[in-house]
Amino acid sequence: MKTKGAVLWGVGEKWSVEEIELGDPVAGEVQVRLAASGMCHSDEHVVTGATPTTFPFIGGHEGAGVVTKVGPGVQGLEVGDHVVTAFIPACGQCPPCSSGQQNLCDLGAHLLGGVAISDGTYRIHAKGQGVAPMTLLGTFSPYITVHQASVIKIEKDLPLEKAALVACGVTTGWGSATKVADVRPGETVVVMGIGGVGINSVQGAAVAGAKHVVAIDPVAWKREKAMEFGATHTFESAEAALAGVTDLTFGRMAEKSIITVGAIKGEDIEAALQLTGKGGRCVVTGMGHFQDMDVKLNLFSLTLLQKDLQGAIFGGANPRFEVPYLLDMYRQGKLNLDGLTTNTYKLEDINQGYQDMADGKNIRGVIIYGDEDY
Repeated sequence: MKTKGAVLWGVGEKWSVEEIELGDPVAGEVQVRLAASGMCHSDEHVVTGATPTTFPFIGGHEGAGVVTKVGPGVQGLEVGDHVVTAFIPACGQCPPCSSGQQNLCDLGAHLLGGVAISDGTYRIHAKGQGVAPMTLLGTFSPYITVHQASVIKIEKDLPLEKAALVACGVTTGWGSATKVADVRPGETVVVMGIGGVGINSVQGAAVAGAKHVVAIDPVAWKREKAMEFGATHTFESAEAALAGVTDLTFGRMAEKSIITVGAIKGEDIEAALQLTGKGGRCVVTGMGHFQDMDVKLNLFSLTLLQKDLQGAIFGGANPRFEVPYLLDMYRQGKLNLDGLTTNTYKLEDINQGYQDMADGKNIRGVIIYGDEDY
């Protein structure tokens, strides 16, 4: 079918909204008509060249919509089902999935390969060329054709524009606090970077019972927003937070720190570790340039204070459990999704949306699809 999508033709270029050809689902695949797509910083990493891929490329990995077609052999999904995308597929059968680590599913090896995991061919074409979709999804288009491992069925009463947020940012941030950092009641938690991921680390830490949740961001209104989501203290930088966290904890510093800045640098590691106390854990969730190898790290204190430096992807989540669980929490009023979306956009305004993100105007921008897009 012919539809449209936001295509990137090279590093440093703008998103180009143009006609694309989307293939029908083959064995193991479904086609989905999307209601919304979140605009995550991870897609911006492709624009800057920080994340390697092949071009042309169609962005987007936070989506929710309704199944419109089902390929042969698909199990547990039918036309009319409501689904949320998972930016890491979960096959349920590989060793990581079988051991409760669906966020490390072996199918993730294909995330930036460009071709469908079903048959190794392109499902999207533009100007006669195969187009690589972001993390096998490409939600910067009103329709997607994806493997059944990349979507999670949800209940039909949930608003799809809210459910889309759980496809990445909410689950990643929440899980970084509740699963990977394993925040416990009474602890002090530092969150560096209050964007679409960090704001959910804040609310995850708060719901987990942290005594102090310290939010760090240079943008004043983001710090104010963090207070709405459970932060108890805010600072404009890690340096500014050092004395404050020292006072709050009587010198013991935070039990947990979580780095959720949009583009992580090597010096962010030591800055977070300085805010982390003896035996504490620093979780690295933010993404950096794939070629960066240099990290500022005081090995003396890392060893003598027995600190733990832990990487995290998708918040350590098992998406087939976590996505429905978080949406049920939203239904019960225990998870704030309504306050996350700062601005909504048409697909044609995607470049403005990312400019707003760069200018510090968005916690999360969301593309909303309407009748005119289908």
